[in-house]
Amino acid sequence: MSLPANIKIQEDRLQSQIDELSLISEHTPPVVTRVLFSEADQRGRAFVKRIAEEAGLHVRQDAVGNIFARWIGSDASLPAVATGSHIDAIPNAGTFDGVVGVLGAIAAIRARQRGGVNPRRSIEVIIFTAEEPTRFGIGCIGSRLLAGTLVSEKAARLKDADGKTLDAWRNEVGWDTDGLASVRLPNGRYSAFVELHIEQGPILEREKLLIGIVEKIAAPSTLRPDLTGSGGHAGGVLMPDRHDALLAGAEIALAVEQAAVTSGSPDTVGTTGIFRIEPGAVNSVPCRAHLEIDLRDTQSGTRDAALQRIERFAQDIGHRRGVTCELERVATDPPVTCAPHLVNLISQVCSTLHLPARRMISRAYHDSSFMAQVCPTAMIFIPCRNGWSHRPDEYASPEHIKNGVTVLAHTLAELASSP
Repeated sequence: MSLPANIKIQEDRLQSQIDELSLISEHTPPVVTRVLFSEADQRGRAFVKRIAEEAGLHVRQDAVGNIFARWIGSDASLPAVATGSHIDAIPNAGTFDGVVGVLGAIAAIRARQRGGVNPRRSIEVIIFTAEEPTRFGIGCIGSRLLAGTLVSEKAARLKDADGKTLDAWRNEVGWDTDGLASVRLPNGRYSAFVELHIEQGPILEREKLLIGIVEKIAAPSTLRPDLTGSGGHAGGVLMPDRHDALLAGAEIALAVEQAAVTSGSPDTVGTTGIFRIEPGAVNSVPCRAHLEIDLRDTQSGTRDAALQRIERFAQDIGHRRGVTCELERVATDPPVTCAPHLVNLISQVCSTLHLPARRMISRAYHDSSFMAQVCPTAMIFIPCRNGWSHRPDEYASPEHIKNGVTVLAHTLAELASSP
């Protein structure tokens, strides 16, 4: 495979932009928190738009806040090649999750621009809205709407912890000029989508590899149990008379662990990431509990069987403890197989660049999970220190970032030159 020699990444400029974006946070650095619709989220969006416009890209935003930055090719009639990721960050997160795939994509385009070759196909960077589920308890809202897997009417009614809907938030920040139905992409808009991302796991670092080429993305699901028991004074309600919602929830959380461990698949993982109780006083028996459970696997069969088992356990636990249990499946998404021709292309690029790589599974889900329902899709991983992510000490070295952006730049160049 022959690659152009004039694609050079300006790693210092890219690192400076990553560092600057990390300072746009709801909390004091090194903590990064940018929750959808927060002031930090709005400033982060403005920052990325400015970087894209400085690169000469045509920038637009849709009704849910997905940002599109396009380098217009010589044949604008052809479906574009897409790349990108997200910049929203969960509370107490780090600098690199999603950001590498956004600012790195713009840096990859800049490198190609400096080579003096205009692409045949347009290349579009997408900054997806709410990849993280922090505000509404469901992730990848922007890419779900683009793919049509989240119905616009249901999306409009999504509520945050304060009961405020997505549509109410859109109205507040001025994104309500078009309805959410307008977000869905028309057929044939993109010929391919490639996302660059930190691995969020330890495999690449452990095996001293520089690039991961994702072949499959695990299937996520989210379950919300709402439990209602009986409250009362901690001294006045004797133990035989209690219907403690917290204790029912604790049993359900342990049932999640058990269902994941005994699923029969080594890739099943279950997490009870949210557990809220009311009234939340040390001298009061908890009368209500709200849990949010993440269960995922690379196989939908074992994932769904474990999910059904958790639902049965939850009902049995509620019945035994005299606690009402209402269950809501927020999302049950399919696993994704990346496009073989894109996986092969990325592998060839790595081989030609002499970058040690391996094919692998992504156990975290990404916007690529839903872009795969729009067009052929693949992902490029780079190592992160100790596999840590979603924490302030998340770290990817400038050299590893440069390697990933270089692979992305060459991959996009090949795809954009295709007839």
